[in-house]
Amino acid sequence: MQPVFRYDFYVMTKPFWDEGIRFQCQGTGRCCTARGTYGYVYLTLADRRRLAKHFKIPTVSFTKKHCTKTNGHFHLKDFKRTCDYLKGTGCTVYDARPTQCRTWPFWPENMNARAWNHDVVSFCPGVGKGRLYTKAEIQKLLKQDPVS
Repeated sequence: MQPVFRYDFYVMTKPFWDEGIRFQCQGTGRCCTARGTYGYVYLTLADRRRLAKHFKIPTVSFTKKHCTKTNGHFHLKDFKRTCDYLKGTGCTVYDARPTQCRTWPFWPENMNARAWNHDVVSFCPGVGKGRLYTKAEIQKLLKQDPVS
């Protein structure tokens, strides 16, 4: 007897953000703090170059002094509960901030309805405010994920 394949189980549904999401940073600095046990700020080569330029040091020097590599991905080292570049609620390297910071809250791990409602909406006061990010803009931001 052959198994029955149920097509209705595999029907693709639209993402919850198909019509876009309103978001505007409120400057609280909450996204610069670790939640739970997770606390990496991943860095692309472009991020490391931009930060090195900000500090006026060679990229190699910045990488040796400020980064470590885990599972093949560079990230800031010594990230405890808050980012070293956060002072008060402001980022001291804002113009040179990493891609991960630039794309918050549009991270792959946040873009399912359950994670969005549990980990983002309840945490970030900027959700639902400001301009509408379209589906195309969100997809573009998701592609910038430094760990992908």
